[in-house]
Amino acid sequence: MLRHPDPAPSPRHLEQPVSTTATRVIVTGEKRRRALANKRRPENLSRPTQRSRARKETLAGYGFLVPWLLGFFGLTIIPMGYSLYLSFTRYNIFTPPRWIGLDNYIRLFTNDPQFIQSAQITLIYVFVGTPITLIAALLVAMLLNYRDKGAGFFRSAFYAPSLIGGSVSVAIVWRAMFGSEGPVDSSLAALGIDLGGWIGNPSLVLPAMIILSIWQFGATMVIFLAGLKQVPKELYEAAEMDGAGAWHRFRAVTLPMLSPVIFFNLLLGLIGAFQVFASAYIISNGSGGPAGMTNFVTIYLYKRGFTDGQMGYAAAIAWILLIVVAIIAFILFRTQRSWVHYAGDNR
Repeated sequence: MLRHPDPAPSPRHLEQPVSTTATRVIVTGEKRRRALANKRRPENLSRPTQRSRARKETLAGYGFLVPWLLGFFGLTIIPMGYSLYLSFTRYNIFTPPRWIGLDNYIRLFTNDPQFIQSAQITLIYVFVGTPITLIAALLVAMLLNYRDKGAGFFRSAFYAPSLIGGSVSVAIVWRAMFGSEGPVDSSLAALGIDLGGWIGNPSLVLPAMIILSIWQFGATMVIFLAGLKQVPKELYEAAEMDGAGAWHRFRAVTLPMLSPVIFFNLLLGLIGAFQVFASAYIISNGSGGPAGMTNFVTIYLYKRGFTDGQMGYAAAIAWILLIVVAIIAFILFRTQRSWVHYAGDNR
């Protein structure tokens, strides 16, 4: 007897009923995942909340800047502005400033030969001492770069004078060394060169000051040494394979690769040389002698302001010095594109 096959189950029969509890679990789990995703995405915060958080972060940043801003405005900007005002006045500390316009500046360049002499001496000191200091620092740095044994000791030995070179004690020792009957003068006299002391000789006291500045090349030398460590050795090997000698490798590899470091040291060296004061004041006993050969602009400024009481005139000298330094820095920055080579520069 033939049996008819059972009818195929309809799709409705295949659907399994889902309980209310399971549905609640699924929905609740989906909401929890969405809530966690919203917490992980700060961009989903409301706009007022974002503004409040940004405002708090800004206020915190300004709070940390407050000590620096107080020092910057209270110890730099406001005193500079007041000194600029005083440079247009006649002021002797004991009486109120009296406005005189450009008289102080006109007097500097037309009726003050001592200022002209001090400016000339300062320029000689800066533009002779700074290049020699850079050359000496670079030579010593190159020697230490090729020496491994004892390099740490020699680095420390050459760096130490830069830490104490500007101190009063070193200036006193320097004055004793280069004075009459000092070690330097006695040694030269033993060789038949009787100079009678450097400090009291108008033609030798400025070279003694320049030697003192050169002796303090330690910090510059350390910066040069760090720059030399960054020059790839492959460049020297490639130049040597091409037949380049030591001088050509120095001129074609070392100098271009060190040009940013040279620019940095040159800029800081020039600015620092214009500010020479303590050593010159100690060596000359504050007089700027002999014959005004240590009467640098800073010494002359100090004497006019604190010895003669001409604070307005001293402020004008200070602003002239600042303008000269700014002009030199501007020239260096404008001309650096022609001789300073940076990494990744296609020039």
